[in-house]
Amino acid sequence: MESASQNQQWQQPTQTTSTRTLFNGLNTLTGIGMVSISYALSQGGWISLVMFLVIASICFYTALLLQQCMDANPTIKTYPDIGAHAFGRKGRVVISIFIYLELFLIAVEFLILEGDNLHNLFPNVCLRIFGRMIGGKKVFIMMTALVVLPTTWLNDLSLLAYVSASGISASVILLGVVLWIGAFEGVGFSGNGVLCSNYTGMLTTVSVYTFCFSGHPVFPTLYSSMRNKDQFRKVLFICFSLSAVSYGSMAVIGYLMYGENLVSQITLNLPRRNISSEVAIYITLIIPIAKYAIILSPIIAALEKTAIPQDKNMGLIRLAIRTSLVVCTCIVALVVPFFGYVMAFIGALLCSCASFLFPCICYVKIHKAYRRFGVELIFIAAIVLLGVFVAVTGTFTSVRDIVKHA
Repeated sequence: MESASQNQQWQQPTQTTSTRTLFNGLNTLTGIGMVSISYALSQGGWISLVMFLVIASICFYTALLLQQCMDANPTIKTYPDIGAHAFGRKGRVVISIFIYLELFLIAVEFLILEGDNLHNLFPNVCLRIFGRMIGGKKVFIMMTALVVLPTTWLNDLSLLAYVSASGISASVILLGVVLWIGAFEGVGFSGNGVLCSNYTGMLTTVSVYTFCFSGHPVFPTLYSSMRNKDQFRKVLFICFSLSAVSYGSMAVIGYLMYGENLVSQITLNLPRRNISSEVAIYITLIIPIAKYAIILSPIIAALEKTAIPQDKNMGLIRLAIRTSLVVCTCIVALVVPFFGYVMAFIGALLCSCASFLFPCICYVKIHKAYRRFGVELIFIAAIVLLGVFVAVTGTFTSVRDIVKHA
């Protein structure tokens, strides 16, 4: 999911093959959700696997709705374009705000992820600044921000985009390493877990599941760039199927290994001072660093377009904007360093809107489906109700958990 919005900004060729679209789609749906999917299952229990399949299916269906919205007008190229076609300028603004906020918080998640895992590798690190001791996790968050800062100063992000495409391989390797640790490193698969967890846990589960399958901001871009658009439905089906298999496998393996003892990132459960565990952690660390600048690039572009006249270069202002944005993500990561709760918030509020609400509402408006009552309209109404429920209850739960642990 976190690769989804970043890929929207790739300058892809206008005649993209189905194979490349498949690759980009898989990269869109696989990402940091892999490290938290087991935690999501532990919060909901085995019965939540039913919701896992339901959410994956709904997200696939709503992605097809976006395709039909684009077919209504050949000038539609991006998700905000769909909002504009359906509801005018207000539709574009609302969808853009949700996408940019999602991107910003995903960048924050990257810093938290790095801080958690580096602190797990080097637990004794601390730093004294102006006579005040700062703990290891916060130190690593700030260090990561310093490392990624120069990458945001680059105008050409094609190299980083290429590196970020390794996310698919990293996800497969991470799954294989975790399976290896469970089978051959003495951990085993005896953490049986429970059939059904409590109501609050299930809300967190649904929010994280939604986060994992919310690749909708990029799907319009992928569709518009395809050479053979008739293959898009098939490509989407393969992307969602393979992503569901990889996410589901990681969820089940992790839950069997650690049961109710799972924390927000499975890498934090792995045995310390273990070569396989370190491999898993380093794989987890590398990809966010490569993707950070691309994640922020659409926000940077929007801010610079607003603040800088088109006929001016004003390099210092560009530098200040990009540096300030990185500083802001760092501050939020330091203030709210709760990976699982922040991911649940993103999934509940932002991803549920992008994956459930907006596609359905825009489709009904563009195709005037509200004029013909039938099975399709009932199904869409059910998805909208589910999206509203997840957005309201999931957001409340995640915000409450963040405030409680702040």
